[in-house]
Amino acid sequence: METRWTAFPLHPETPEEGMTLEELFAGRPVHIKKIMSHLKQVADELGLPLSERKKTYNSRLAQELGKWAEKKGRRDVFHEAVFRAYFVGGRNIGKMDELIDLAKSIGLPEKEARSTLELRTMKEAVDSDWERSRTLGITAVPTFMADHQTVVGFQSYEVIEQLLKTLGAEQYNR
Repeated sequence: METRWTAFPLHPETPEEGMTLEELFAGRPVHIKKIMSHLKQVADELGLPLSERKKTYNSRLAQELGKWAEKKGRRDVFHEAVFRAYFVGGRNIGKMDELIDLAKSIGLPEKEARSTLELRTMKEAVDSDWERSRTLGITAVPTFMADHQTVVGFQSYEVIEQLLKTLGAEQYNR
């Protein structure tokens, strides 16, 4: 089974300096502490590190650099580095210098990473993904889709495993 990453426009209005979660959800009936508590619980169950974040950052440039990393054969390593930087380190993945440091930390060429972001060479690829997300009706991340079946949100391993089993995937030993 092939994995395809599709970029999603998660709060594209977020400024480069980020915004607090309270600002992000202002005027909406969202219980931030309850959501964050649930995320922490699921992360703990899976043995994943997750810090308590107070801000969200614009992921557009990270998505563009992710498309470039994919062309370099480093997609998964780059995504892991970005997720760790954001969800564990609280780093601002909307800032070019942060992203270049991440690329460099996983062995990608610094000058090429900078050029990719400055020239926005992967902009159209991300625009295409955003359009695909809209067409597929994706409204949240993560969304796992396979054979017209969908699992949405930060789910336990067992939920994802069940999706894969219904599709005939072989057992994966973790």
